[in-house]
Amino acid sequence: MLRSLLRSTDVKRVVIISALVLWCCCMIAVRVHRSGSSYYLFLVWNLFLAGIPLVLSTVLRALVHLRARLVWQLSCLVLWLLFLPNAPYILTDLQHLKYSTTTVPAWYDVALLISCAGTGLLLGYLSLVDVQELVARKFGSVSGWLFALTSLVLAGFALYLGRFLRWNSWDLLIRPGRFLDIGGALLHPFHLTQPLSVTFIFGTILALGYIAIRVLLVKRVEST
Repeated sequence: MLRSLLRSTDVKRVVIISALVLWCCCMIAVRVHRSGSSYYLFLVWNLFLAGIPLVLSTVLRALVHLRARLVWQLSCLVLWLLFLPNAPYILTDLQHLKYSTTTVPAWYDVALLISCAGTGLLLGYLSLVDVQELVARKFGSVSGWLFALTSLVLAGFALYLGRFLRWNSWDLLIRPGRFLDIGGALLHPFHLTQPLSVTFIFGTILALGYIAIRVLLVKRVEST
């Protein structure tokens, strides 16, 4: 039983993710100690937020397996979609490189931010794999892919809301009126050059990365 547990995908996933997060936290701690500045401690919080989508997708898998009520499954799915952008959001933290100090080499900050951004992106992709497979099992493979790619485009738009407008995922829960703000803005598309550009570029980056990983993983599994 122990051997089968250690071979399970979920256990391997927890071990790998824990190692990556520990590595990121160690790099942050070294930088804080070396520079005497706590500036990059915000990355710890961002990594925590990046893990929420994976927790929610795991809960959703459990709810589906236990055949929980549809309302609980849909509620978990909506929460997952709201928090999914927190995973790739760390990619936008690369802009903080301009705040590198002379006490810490620039290459170290590059390595630190890439480590955190890569970990966050992986957490998001893993959670999306979970949800895509649930949707594909219920509605078919094509629907699964359409859902996945749509989710990534929406995440690209959410990156704009988070980075430029400083919105948080929970803002749409405690301030649902912001949905009306978004709807009102869509009535003036010619004023949305920046939002559309950010959404398109980041949505495309996320989608291409996800497609590449999924296709390569499938090819690897089929060849073994």
